[in-house]
Amino acid sequence: MVTRARVPRKYDREIFGYVDTLLGSNRLRVRCLDGKVRMGRIPGKMKKRIWIREGDVVIVVPWSFQDEKADVVWRYTGPQVDWLKRKGYLKESV
Repeated sequence: MVTRARVPRKYDREIFGYVDTLLGSNRLRVRCLDGKVRMGRIPGKMKKRIWIREGDVVIVVPWSFQDEKADVVWRYTGPQVDWLKRKGYLKESV
């Protein structure tokens, strides 16, 4: 079975992140791969379609005017995370 995954686009300022905690009301704390912990926001078009849990790998886009906050634009499934680790996009440890 071939599993591919979307990778973050640098020109859109997208980066990988791990969901630390769910804060309620469409907000969550995301530990990004650039070393910062950001407050993430789940936009309305993702809110009812995609369920995000603690420990999930996501793509976030930091806000241009407030770097400590970000929007979640993508959530990876388990096989996609395995593919990203095999290809070297993610570290083995969370």
